[in-house]
Amino acid sequence: MNASSVGAAPAAATDAALEWWRGAVIYQIYPRSFRDTNGDGIGDLAGIAEGLDYIADLGVDGIWISPFFTSPMRDFGYDVADYCGIDPSFGTFADFDRIIARAHKLGLKVIIDQVYSHTSDEHAWFRESRASRSNPKADWYVWADPRPDGSPPSNWQSVFGGSAWQWDGPRKQYYLHNFLASQPDLNVHNPDVQDALLDVARFWLNRGVDGFRLDALNFAMHDPELRDNPPSGLPIELVTRPFDMQVKRYNQSHPGIAAFLERIRATIDEFPGRFTVAEVGGPEPLAEMKAFTEGGKRLDSAYNFDFLYAPRLTAPLVRASLSQWSGAPGEGWPSWAFSNHDAPRAVTRWTLDGDMARAARLNMLLLLALRGNPIIYQGEELGLPQGEVAFEDLLDPEAIANWPHTLGRDGARTPMPWQGSAPQAGFSSANRTWLKLDPAHAAFAVDRQAEDTQSTLHYTRQLLRLRRRHPALVTGDITLLDTPDAMVAFVRRTPQSAVLCAFNLGEEVQGWSPPEEFAQGRVLASENAVGSPATLPMVLAPGSGYWAVNDAEHA
Repeated sequence: MNASSVGAAPAAATDAALEWWRGAVIYQIYPRSFRDTNGDGIGDLAGIAEGLDYIADLGVDGIWISPFFTSPMRDFGYDVADYCGIDPSFGTFADFDRIIARAHKLGLKVIIDQVYSHTSDEHAWFRESRASRSNPKADWYVWADPRPDGSPPSNWQSVFGGSAWQWDGPRKQYYLHNFLASQPDLNVHNPDVQDALLDVARFWLNRGVDGFRLDALNFAMHDPELRDNPPSGLPIELVTRPFDMQVKRYNQSHPGIAAFLERIRATIDEFPGRFTVAEVGGPEPLAEMKAFTEGGKRLDSAYNFDFLYAPRLTAPLVRASLSQWSGAPGEGWPSWAFSNHDAPRAVTRWTLDGDMARAARLNMLLLLALRGNPIIYQGEELGLPQGEVAFEDLLDPEAIANWPHTLGRDGARTPMPWQGSAPQAGFSSANRTWLKLDPAHAAFAVDRQAEDTQSTLHYTRQLLRLRRRHPALVTGDITLLDTPDAMVAFVRRTPQSAVLCAFNLGEEVQGWSPPEEFAQGRVLASENAVGSPATLPMVLAPGSGYWAVNDAEHA
């Protein structure tokens, strides 16, 4: 490929000085699995408060906490029954306020989830809506009459399998659910619904949060004409669920979402210094990511599933993902995640030679070099692999429905190991935890890695500190370089400094000469070590990489 300049807008660097979130590293916490303090086997808010010193010591800039709101937990918190309530299983508002106070004292920002596309069927709004066709909230959800033959109003399929429509006896209508039948979709076309959701945002902003991660945002609006989706053309052998057999033209990605985002932005701007990032799924998410973050009048950032479900980490994948964000005026700022609570852990997906620790370090080296906001999922700093969960122990409704064709989400949600020799690896004092701990994870425990200078945890801490010392890696532009197909290399640059990042993601040794600018450069970090300067290699082994600066900057 030819060298190309990406992210060369001078204004970006200027704005970055005023925006804490630009280039910030965010640590994602899945509360149920982070730390249990009351012995009920479920992680809680008090556990998050206890773990903040550990997170701050990593060197990240903020935390993102997955849902802890009142919920029947059929989808483990993403089925919200009260947007402004805290589920008793997680604790109290006093616990949450402790998180805000302690995090801010430690210099950490706090981002929380907002789920605006759907609620739980136990939400008071839905109970009122389903009571009749004439009550004040009758059209707060997506209701439709059956077709003349009694079948659902459209052919739309739910993510978890089966029709996206559920018959409701009291109203004698179907309601839409893009996920579980117990997660009815809000009618976000309705201005009153938008007003209510914006009031929810203000509630948490007034409580002290520094921003929101907006869940399943492209599901927030539907086609009011309820037109059928066309077939995707994928053969049954290549799909795991009916959802994949359609092009989701009408049940998601409605163009009206953009105007709602402008209302969200206006609300957020009532609270200076806050940050918004959208989750955007789907086979072709780029256009929506760009639309959702366009012109500084909508959201700040967005991330997709480029890496989250990739079975292999390849140079073409990285080049394609980076090339999509040109840095043009008015363009948004990307975020990147290799692992999260919805996807199998990257180190398990991407380790080819059996050396999982080396793969974990290489993944971190690449993630922290990308132009954008890196999101580290809890345990990723430990090199934690996908947890083994037997079928009889599965709780994830998606995994149960699609077994054995997908790994599901439970293996990425197993409890965090804190103490290798303690019961439940120090996560909980309970005899049984909400999701079984994988016994193999005890070897990855925080206490076993904390004092080991060769551990993945020690490496991550060093790498994050190194990144902070080089502004080019935080807010710099990016220029992709000409490399062999199995390699990806780029320069991150500010007017004052530059860092060369090169990676061999193939299975064979690659020879490559760095640009003349770095001919006398020194390596800052590699997949093996941080802070052991060496001359730049002319040959890269499979699964290796480095960050480098020229001699003058190194000195």
